[in-house]
Amino acid sequence: MALSKKPVTGMKDILPEEMEIRDYVMGVIKDTYGSFGFTSMETPAVEHLENLNCKAGGENEKLIFKILKRGEKLKLEGDLKEEDLVDGGLRYDLTVPLVRYYAAHSGELPAPFKALQMGNVWRADRPQRGRYRQFMQCDIDILGEASNLAEIELILATTTTLGKLGFRNFQIRINDRQILKAMAKYSGFAEESYDEVFIILDKMDKIGLSGVRSELLSAGYEEAVADRYLKLFEEMEEAEDKAAYVMEKLEDYLPEDVRSGFQEILESVNASKGDFFELVFDPTLVRGMSYYTGTIFEIAMPEFGGSCGGGGRYDKMVGKFTGKDVPACGFSIGFERIILLLMESGFKVPGAAEKTAYLIEKGVSADVMTKVMRQAQEERSAGKKVLVTRMNKNKKFQKEQLKAQGYTEFQEFYREALKY
Repeated sequence: MALSKKPVTGMKDILPEEMEIRDYVMGVIKDTYGSFGFTSMETPAVEHLENLNCKAGGENEKLIFKILKRGEKLKLEGDLKEEDLVDGGLRYDLTVPLVRYYAAHSGELPAPFKALQMGNVWRADRPQRGRYRQFMQCDIDILGEASNLAEIELILATTTTLGKLGFRNFQIRINDRQILKAMAKYSGFAEESYDEVFIILDKMDKIGLSGVRSELLSAGYEEAVADRYLKLFEEMEEAEDKAAYVMEKLEDYLPEDVRSGFQEILESVNASKGDFFELVFDPTLVRGMSYYTGTIFEIAMPEFGGSCGGGGRYDKMVGKFTGKDVPACGFSIGFERIILLLMESGFKVPGAAEKTAYLIEKGVSADVMTKVMRQAQEERSAGKKVLVTRMNKNKKFQKEQLKAQGYTEFQEFYREALKY
């Protein structure tokens, strides 16, 4: 049987043109986040299966690539359970590994800990445009900071990075899980039904108010409760300031510190941000991860037609590992979608070093070769990129290929004489 030359479904080979852009974007991300005080760290690609299945990953826990145990003792026979065959899996995000990392090393880390982590993650998902089964994630998280300073810093660091990559006119949509719960409580939903209600609400952008109403009634909720709930959204659409309106409406259901803290985030970011993005309160924003406990946010880009990243506060997750809760908040850029948008827009890496190709005819003398290599090293030391390669018979086609790779200057070296 012939070996397959195609990558596994949902995964891709990365050609040099894209890799150059990826390297550049990773550099911008690291430099910008570093200027905000975030520190690079790394965790293994393989995580304990019990950690991945800790009821924190939402639907992603159904998409784990599980790894068979190794060794002679493994027998694929008898009445075996899953834990007899597997004990690890490929990480589906960077948050669960980060929390394990923090729980293991908190005594060696600064407080608060501002973490930057970039790495591949894996999900057994259905591939589509901008969505793969193996993909790069880029997360920043702040652990140990209970105040809204964490949210403000995360939003400003992320938007500053996107601005440096040339993105404009995007939105940071923001909400709070406690606002979502207060709205549900105000409307008369029982607390045990909140998760189901929020799953239905999350479809608002696709099915609209009437669609949400229909699904709530189909799920068995009272008509009066559903109508009271949806009336909140209708009234907010008419309000000049949606956030101020809902805060006042929910005064008896929302703690004062949540109201004041949320307003502080809005005011601080708006006072500090540039004019290339908009911070928008979105009462329909839910985000699927069950570990979120407070503020949640998402990047909306009109060019992509969907989310290009998001995050939020997850104050209860560290406690799953240590028994003691630690405040935590994070923001993830949709790295692959950002790369897709840059590639589709014809993005070129700015300020790239000048690229020169030396084409050497076959059969040049050792003396010529020595001079060529010396000259190439001198130019490289001066900051230029120099490719030394053999001259092909079809020199014209060879140059066309090199030009497509960004080479702008060519020097040719022949057997008879060294031509400069």
